[in-house]
Amino acid sequence: MLSCVYYGHIDKEGAERLLEKHGKDGSFLLRDSQSVRGAFCLCVRKTPFVHTYRIEHTSLGWAVETINRAKPQWFPSLDELIECYRKHTPDHMVPLLYPLEKANLCVEDRSNPVAKLSYMEM
Repeated sequence: MLSCVYYGHIDKEGAERLLEKHGKDGSFLLRDSQSVRGAFCLCVRKTPFVHTYRIEHTSLGWAVETINRAKPQWFPSLDELIECYRKHTPDHMVPLLYPLEKANLCVEDRSNPVAKLSYMEM
């Protein structure tokens, strides 16, 4: 699952454009954090916004940063974190319903040269 939704080093605006153009409410992707080295951002669309949750790694494992520094839930891997939150979304998060898979975007881009150019600029 992780490799399908991991977009690497794209910025916040690029992630938002992808989710707005190719996603729907509940679509999500994972990207590198721009502000915290080694952290990731889970971006989830819920119209009219794209919500971003920072995921950090410590010796305890992986966790989504919580509101008011409440005690986070720790996972041994990013895959397990995402799969758990897809099944049981915490109250403070938007549900993770539809992975925005990179492979699907590439197929769509090949059929539309203009879409390919706009995707590649990110």
